Amino acid sequence: MTANDNPLLQAWSAAAQFPPFDRVQAEHFAPAFEILFQEHLQQIDAIADQAQPATFANTVEAFDRAGSRLDLVELLLSNLALSETSPALQAVEMAMAPRLADHYSAIALHAAFFERLNAVYEANSQANSARELNEEQQRLLERLHLDFVRAGAMLKGAARARYAAITSRLAQLTTQFSQNVLGDEAEYRLVLNDDADLAGLPEFVLGAARLAAIERGVEGHVITLSRSLITPFLTYSTRRDLRETIWRARLARGTHAERDNGPVAREILALRVEQAGLLGYKNYADYALADRMAGTPEAVYALLEQVWEPAKQSLAAERAALVEAARESGEPEAIAGWDWLYLAEKVRTARFDLDDAQVKPYFSLDAMQAAMFDCASRLFGLSFTERHDVPLYHADVRLWDVARHGRLIGYFIGDNFARASKRGGAWMSNYRNQSLVDGAVLPIVVNNNNFAKRSEGRTLLSFDDVRTLFHEFGHGLHGLLSAVTYNRLSGANGPQDYIELPSQLFEHWAKVPEVLERHARHIDTGEIIPPALLDKIRAAEKFNQGYETVRYTASALVDLALHQRSDVDGVELAAFEAEQLARLGVPAEAGMNHHLSHFGHIFSGDSYAAGYYVYMWAEVLEAEAFEAFEEAGNAFDPALADKLHRYIYSSGDMREQGAAFRAFRGRDPQAASMLKKRGLVQV
Repeated sequence: MTANDNPLLQAWSAAAQFPPFDRVQAEHFAPAFEILFQEHLQQIDAIADQAQPATFANTVEAFDRAGSRLDLVELLLSNLALSETSPALQAVEMAMAPRLADHYSAIALHAAFFERLNAVYEANSQANSARELNEEQQRLLERLHLDFVRAGAMLKGAARARYAAITSRLAQLTTQFSQNVLGDEAEYRLVLNDDADLAGLPEFVLGAARLAAIERGVEGHVITLSRSLITPFLTYSTRRDLRETIWRARLARGTHAERDNGPVAREILALRVEQAGLLGYKNYADYALADRMAGTPEAVYALLEQVWEPAKQSLAAERAALVEAARESGEPEAIAGWDWLYLAEKVRTARFDLDDAQVKPYFSLDAMQAAMFDCASRLFGLSFTERHDVPLYHADVRLWDVARHGRLIGYFIGDNFARASKRGGAWMSNYRNQSLVDGAVLPIVVNNNNFAKRSEGRTLLSFDDVRTLFHEFGHGLHGLLSAVTYNRLSGANGPQDYIELPSQLFEHWAKVPEVLERHARHIDTGEIIPPALLDKIRAAEKFNQGYETVRYTASALVDLALHQRSDVDGVELAAFEAEQLARLGVPAEAGMNHHLSHFGHIFSGDSYAAGYYVYMWAEVLEAEAFEAFEEAGNAFDPALADKLHRYIYSSGDMREQGAAFRAFRGRDPQAASMLKKRGLVQV
C-alpha cells in the first residue's frame, strides 16, 4: 500500500475534514502511523536545529503546531477502538499502543528540542520578561515545560532510558486491561427463556431486552452487562436468583482466566511506582496529584472525609428502610448487593409514589436531546443543524453542524446506543481539537452513551439517564465552545479534577422546571409532564444518596490507597479491595462503584489513576457555580451565562483553574453547597 492509496494520509472530505469513516480499514493505521511518526519527528528536529535563538514563536508555538496530522489519525483510532471495535481493530490498537508511547517518549526525551524549550522557559522566568507574553502564551509555555519534565526530559542516562521503557509497557498494559473488560462485557448474555424469567420487568425493559436478543441472534430476551440493561433488571426483576446471577457476572469482569486483569493491574501498579520514583516522588499518588487542582493526597482526604461519615449514616438509615420493605414483601432481610436496587425501588415507590415506568414516557431520547440543545442555545447562543451527507461509522450515529450566533464553530456527533462493539459507560471525546494557531480549526466532538435501544425507535430514558445525557453534553460543550489559540490548551486539556466541572454543572439544567415543562412530554399523548410528577421527581432527588455516595467515595478511597503504596509486590486486587472496604466499614451490600478487576478509570489509562475523587472535587465547584444562577433567580441569566462561557466553557486550560473559577464565582469554592445538594447536611 502506498501513501496515495491510504485514506488516512489523504486530505479528509471537504472543508470540514471529517474522518474517512466509509473508507478506512484496520490495515490502514500501521503504515499511516509509521509515516506520520517520521513526519512529526522531522518537524521537531527542524525546530531543534534552527540557528536562530529560541523564542516563543519559533520553539513553543512551533511545537504546538507540529504533529497535527498524527493527532487526527491517533484520535480516529482511539475513538473507533472504543465505539465500533473489531478483532482486527483491537489487534491494531494493541500493536500501536507501545509504538505511540515510544514515539511520544522520543519527542519528550528530544534533548535538543528541550534545550530550546528550557531556554525560553528560563528566560521567561527572569524579572520583567513575562510581560512579553500574553496570558495564554505564558500558560502554554508553563504547561509544555511541565509536560516535558513530567515525561522525563530532565532525566539522564539509564534513568532516561528506563522511563521511556516504562511508558511503552504501560501503554500495552492499559490497552490490554481495557480490551479484557470489553471482551467480558461483549461475550456475556443472560437469556430469559420464559415468562417466569421476565417476572416484574416493565415494558421499557422488555423492549430493550428484545432488541438486545435480536442484535445477538438469540430468541426471546437478553440482558447484557450494559448499565442501561443491568440496572433496570436489578431494579425490577422479582427473580432474586437471576438478579444474583447477573450481579455476580458484572462483578466478575476482568477475573476470568482468559482475560484476567489481576496480573495486568499488578504490573501497571509496579511500573507506576517506579515511574514516580524516577521523578522523585515517593508514590504514584503524589506524582499524579502534583498536576491536579487538589495538589496532594491530603487535600483529597480532607474533602472525602467531609462526606464519608454522613454518607455512612445515611446508608444505615436507608438500609433500615430496605429491611422493612423486605420484611413486608417476604424477601430475605439479610440484604445482598443484588437486592439493594430492587428493594430501594419499592421504598421509593411507596415513599414518593414514583417509579420509572411512570416517569420514562415523558423522557424520550429525542425530546431530551432537544432539551439539551435548547439549553445550549439559551445559555450560549448555539444552534444545531443535523447533517446526513457525511458517512459515519455506524447507522445509529448522528451528526450536527454547531453554530454560535450564526457562525459555524464545530461539529457534534451523537452516539447514544449500547452495542457489543462498544465499550460500556458514557464518555466524550474529540475527533479533532479546536485551535486558532494556523487559522480556525473547528472541533469535531463526540458524545458516547450506552442507552438501551428500542426496536420501534422510541427510546425512553430514566431520569438518571437524562442526567448522563446532559453530563456528557456538558463535556461536549467544553470542546465545542473552546476558543483558545493553541491545541495544547484546547477544550478539556486541563486537570482532571477541573474538566469534570463543565459536565457536572450542565446536569443542573436537566432539572430546571421550565426546561422540563417545555420538553418533557408524554411520548404517546404529547401531554406536558404534570407539575405533580415533577414535584415527585424533585422530592425523590436525594433518595438513596447514602448508598450512592458510599459506593463512589469507597471507590475513590480505595483508588487513592492503592496508588499511595510504594511497595506493590504481591498485591492481590480482590484481597486488597476487601481489606480496604473492611477498614472503611463499607457494608457488603453497598460495595463500590467499580471493583478493581474492571476499574477502567484507573487502569485503562492514567487520566483518572489516583484520581477517581475528581468527580466529587468538581461537584464542589459545580454546586457553587449553579448556586450563582439560583441566587440570580434565573437559570438562564444572561450576565452569568456570559461569564460561564468566558471563564469555564471557552477558556480551556489557558488560565489557572482556581483563578478561572474565582473570576466566575467571585470567591473560592466551599464544600457546603455540595453537601447540601447530596442531602448529607441538615438545611
